[in-house]
Amino acid sequence: MLVLLPPSEGKAASGRGAPLKTGSLSLPGLTAAREAVLGELVELCAGDEEKAREVLGLSEGLRGEVAKNAELLTAGARPAGEIYTGVLYDALDLASLDAAAKRRAARSLLVFSGLWGAVRVTDRIPSYRCSMGVKLPGLGALGGYWRAPMAEVLPAAAGSGLVLDLRSAAYAAAWKPKGEVAARTATVRVLHAPTRKVVSHFNKATKGRIVRSLLASGTAPEGPAELVAALRELGYEVEAEAPARAGRPWTLDVLVDEVH
Repeated sequence: MLVLLPPSEGKAASGRGAPLKTGSLSLPGLTAAREAVLGELVELCAGDEEKAREVLGLSEGLRGEVAKNAELLTAGARPAGEIYTGVLYDALDLASLDAAAKRRAARSLLVFSGLWGAVRVTDRIPSYRCSMGVKLPGLGALGGYWRAPMAEVLPAAAGSGLVLDLRSAAYAAAWKPKGEVAARTATVRVLHAPTRKVVSHFNKATKGRIVRSLLASGTAPEGPAELVAALRELGYEVEAEAPARAGRPWTLDVLVDEVH
């Protein structure tokens, strides 16, 4: 099973250990693309601060993120699973999983990123600010920039099992599973049961809980239909239908009664 996650806007501080080594990150086929984005981002943020803030879409209160980006090449690095914070990651709570579940997380979780393309939760990275919606002056819009390298690397990373896609729209645009990979991909919507409406905060929290439930239980569904059965067994209310056309992903609706 491969689980595709969005990053978080909020991030923990960089570590005090050795700085980033791009060649040590998972998915080495993305190394050249990562280094191109990293190089331009550092150069941008080390130069005109106001221009960098405008490009990155940062408010006055987030001005310090520019200086942080300027030091990415020398900042300490720590596992991505510790860097990403926010609602989904709080609910997932990787640190409290048992050893077996942590091993499953290391194998199956893939976090998408405007800067790194995608990383495993065990990959050591510094704290940064660069969303997939950013348009860098040289490389252009990152959502479009990442499509070609992702198309080269991700099908192999998906293996032959289930792909559980929990990304937000901006990050989903960087790689869309196709063909037989799409046929074993399931996207999830979290709906408030009484209204059938998506609630953003609760959506993220529930997705984090879903991933935690799967990791903690050791459940390894082989495809979307098996995922539906597994989630129901874990206590989730799920509605799903197979796609009308071959080579399309499944859409699963997880229904929740309370919004908190």
